[in-house]
Amino acid sequence: MTDRGPLTAVSPLDGRYARYTEPLTPYASECALMRARTQVEVEYLIALADLDAVSLSLTDEQQQALREIYEQFDDGDAEIIKQLETEGYGEYAATNHDVKAVEYFIRLRTPEDLSVEQWIHFGLTSEDVNNLAHRLLIDGAVEEVLLPALTQRRDDLVELAQRYRGVPMLARTHGQPATPTTFGKEMAVYASRLGQQIARIEQARQGLSGKLAGASGTYAAHHAAFPDVDWPAFAREFVTELGFEHEPLSTQVNPCDDLAELFDGLRGANNVLLDLDLDAWLYISDRYLGQEAVEGETGSSTMPHKVNPIDFENSEGNLSKANSDLTFLADYVTNSRLQRDLSDSTVKRNIGGAFAHCLIGYEKLGNGLGKVVPNEQVMREELEATPEIIGEAVQTILRREGHTDAYEQVKELTRGERVELADFQALFADLDVPESVRTELQALTPSGYTGIADELVDDLE
Repeated sequence: MTDRGPLTAVSPLDGRYARYTEPLTPYASECALMRARTQVEVEYLIALADLDAVSLSLTDEQQQALREIYEQFDDGDAEIIKQLETEGYGEYAATNHDVKAVEYFIRLRTPEDLSVEQWIHFGLTSEDVNNLAHRLLIDGAVEEVLLPALTQRRDDLVELAQRYRGVPMLARTHGQPATPTTFGKEMAVYASRLGQQIARIEQARQGLSGKLAGASGTYAAHHAAFPDVDWPAFAREFVTELGFEHEPLSTQVNPCDDLAELFDGLRGANNVLLDLDLDAWLYISDRYLGQEAVEGETGSSTMPHKVNPIDFENSEGNLSKANSDLTFLADYVTNSRLQRDLSDSTVKRNIGGAFAHCLIGYEKLGNGLGKVVPNEQVMREELEATPEIIGEAVQTILRREGHTDAYEQVKELTRGERVELADFQALFADLDVPESVRTELQALTPSGYTGIADELVDDLE
């Protein structure tokens, strides 16, 4: 059989899109999970040595030697753990248990002058290790990969908003011509929304929590061995040292409400970008946005002239898939039968896949934004061809001047009709208004009727 590579990968995440998802490898691979489990086990062992009640003492040099087990963890170490689990390795028979395999691996890697075997995984249940290991990886993936990508997309939108803040554009509400806006202001809306969702994700990330309370959340094994130790205080310090909030009440399973909140935060950001993908697609279709052609790139296999909005479409597809996965994950991981069932274990292995679809979506959107250029001439031509949109301004000014039937007058002129500016000028000529007001009305133009849209861009923080 051919060795597995991008062209033989079962999933496009490790195949077609591998170059996009590679930054997640340190956080989403099985090797990464093995390393994170090793980190938790080693740090727990070192923390035990600080307890007076435990007959375990480690010098600074010995602690560093233990930490090097996970700090220098490589693919070869991961292979050994997999062999311990599935085939057996050295003196150890196959464990058929992934966390137990990590325990035996640490025994194999512990320096010979250290007698710590009985203290590795002491009093723990696998979920004590897993819940912390998963959060180390999730926290790293969000902080180091997803949030920077989202922040870059916001920066892209801010740059577009500022550059094109004054470019007038026909707005469409219900798909129909509406009060003009500017292209920059519309990009500013997306930048603002995305910024709010980034803050929400960051807050959820900082609220990740961990448990270390044993097989049913009662510290039973720990208490039986050392009843005088304040194990909840020990667990709180250990979990917070890893960078998480401590979850004091749990079953065998960390309830995972914190993960659900984080997944929902990512969905919120994705929804903003999905909305942008759809609008960008429509703007391209309406020729409001042009796309810079890439030398040698094929737009259509049969129509040579086409430059398709494939990056926005690809982003849309991946973000939709990501949201489907994130919704499923958030709903699933918050439930566990009684004190524990194992169905969530296999489900959590798919968190990396959801994150990968997020990342592809962010990168594809970035590619799309990098290619588009507002077609100012097309925007202005369509504005000037739709003079009826100044009707709102006309009736509002007339209301100011005391004309109670202003709305009806403009409605009669414009509703369902194609009108010209000359039609408005004729209306203005017949109005009983001061000459200064007539001049004010005559100065109205579709491209000039954008309110303070350009100033609103300054509201971006």
